Amino acid sequence: MQTGIGGATQAEALATLSDMTGDTAPVGESEFLARIDKAQRYMREHQIAAIYLNAGTNLSYFTGMDWYASERLVGAILPASGEIIYVAPAFEIDSLTERQVIGGKIIGWQEHESPYALVAQLVKQAGVKGGDLFGVDESTAFFIVDGFHKAMAHLEIINAGPVTAHCRMHKSASELALIQRAMDMTLAVHKATASILHEGITTTEVEQFIHAAHQKVGASGSYFCIVLFGKATSFPHGVKDPQVLKQGDLVLIDTGCKLHGYLSDITRTYAFGKASDKQARLWQAEKDAQLAAFAAAAIGEPCGNVDAAARASLETAGLGPEYNLPGLPHRTGHGIGMDIHEWPYLVKDNPQTLAAGMCFSNEPMIVVPGEFGIRLEDHFYMTDQGPRWFTEPALSINNPFG
Repeated sequence: MQTGIGGATQAEALATLSDMTGDTAPVGESEFLARIDKAQRYMREHQIAAIYLNAGTNLSYFTGMDWYASERLVGAILPASGEIIYVAPAFEIDSLTERQVIGGKIIGWQEHESPYALVAQLVKQAGVKGGDLFGVDESTAFFIVDGFHKAMAHLEIINAGPVTAHCRMHKSASELALIQRAMDMTLAVHKATASILHEGITTTEVEQFIHAAHQKVGASGSYFCIVLFGKATSFPHGVKDPQVLKQGDLVLIDTGCKLHGYLSDITRTYAFGKASDKQARLWQAEKDAQLAAFAAAAIGEPCGNVDAAARASLETAGLGPEYNLPGLPHRTGHGIGMDIHEWPYLVKDNPQTLAAGMCFSNEPMIVVPGEFGIRLEDHFYMTDQGPRWFTEPALSINNPFG
């Protein structure tokens, strides 16, 4: 017997949801200042004279300045000591000033001028000299990096990823709280979505409902949404055409939302109608692998060991080995925070050791080519006492939410 799957209209399902964001707050100024201090201490320890933060996640993470990356350079220079300096087109200065959380001069460049030459001048004024290390935000487009190389040939330009990752991969209590609430919101959406399924519904209709449901719980909508039925579930990130639900299909739904800059990401797979013996057996193998990965997560252990534990569990079910199919075709998990995929990664041979504050997806998907796929995805975070779930794993193929 199935529980929680079907039986409700979309209106009835939406009526079960309400805004879950009322008691949440964005990260405050003091935390941004602490992040800058942590980055600068790391930079001094590793002889990095300054880094450039491009518009996007890293600029937002360190300064609270939300701006988009484009063909026009917008970013900030963070020296190893001293105040941050913002760089932007002159006509955008008022807009950036309105969004400024962390103080600092905003230096403008005109449309006919080289922003790379301006950055070179500002870096020099900040005390960066020939031969020094100048880090560039790892997400910066190549044309900007190329411009820096030409304007600052006297500096050693390096990837600033070690600086940004050092700070971002260890979440604070306020970050964990925002991720937890975003996960709670998406789990509520998953439950409501399962209740509206009926034979003949399309993946497009379900995606539209999920977007509306995320709005009902207080998000701006779905940050992303993958809905797959039947054979399409064997494609980890979907197919180009919509599907129509029929009896005996597996349903795979992978979705998330954003709350004050932090993301959720949960996948559930379950049967619509009676599951076959093979579907039920492999669903349990998927859950067992997920639990094996969780059990292997221990402070000080390499990230690669978590991936190895999931694969070893799948091998006992006759799947794999390694990336062979039927089995797990990708890594076991990824980090999450302000980006949906960020450091560190639960992937084979990754030596990065697990530490408190790290957050991971746990999704050792099983793919049976040409038949179906099963992905159960929950996230956990590391504490000094070991891993803790943001959301508890699914209960069963016929009763996913318990």
